[in-house]
Amino acid sequence: MPAPQFNPLEPIHRLYADLANTFPLDTNTGLGGKLLYAGAIDPETRNLLFAANIAGAASLAASADAATLRLAMRDGVIDFFVNSLEEALRILKNEIRKRQPVSVGVAADPTQLADQMLDRGVLPDILPSGKGLNPEQQARFVNQRSRQIVAAAYPSGSQFVIWQIDRDFARWLPRLDECAKAALPSEDHMRPRWLRLAPRYLGRLAQRQRGVVLNVEEFAKFQVLVNQQLAQVTPEAGETPKVTIEKIDF
Repeated sequence: MPAPQFNPLEPIHRLYADLANTFPLDTNTGLGGKLLYAGAIDPETRNLLFAANIAGAASLAASADAATLRLAMRDGVIDFFVNSLEEALRILKNEIRKRQPVSVGVAADPTQLADQMLDRGVLPDILPSGKGLNPEQQARFVNQRSRQIVAAAYPSGSQFVIWQIDRDFARWLPRLDECAKAALPSEDHMRPRWLRLAPRYLGRLAQRQRGVVLNVEEFAKFQVLVNQQLAQVTPEAGETPKVTIEKIDF
């Protein structure tokens, strides 16, 4: 089957995997209790904020453009839009204490906000490598033990597998998600968390499609389980839905 040229879920999953590679995910809370400073809000940062929410981290980002923040709020990229670091910290401290995910956008220049964080002793646990900070700020944060995001490595042959369905999305996509979960090894906590929480945080992006990275053996098992699920459709339930499965080299 031809590989799609682009899928919006794939870059978010890649960043999610990178976050999980930077700090191991807790079985229950993921990256709960960790703070990510994502820097300036742009298309890549939007994806990173989605990934951080799914991973369970608290996130801080900034833009001097109010329209950018309003759009991010509308799209579910950020949960709160505030005007100062002090306002952001009130929200972040509470959610970090509870080990709950939250994303806050501040109406400020990202570099100036980073200076304020350094002055106040606000130390993010996670930083995107070389983004949203000048070299001096990056070095100061890293010297105080902030970690730059480390790209995850996957075995050769791993692919991002996307599944879509032509009807009854709310009914069938969760069933296909369960097929994907069942194809994964029991010791894997990272990908089941993605499959469980990505639909909640990605909203419209995951309304009609889902996806996850699978190796060759996992993909074969997934296909078998999907076919078994579809074979259980009874005449009373209506026509068998059409499932489309595509792959992107990862």
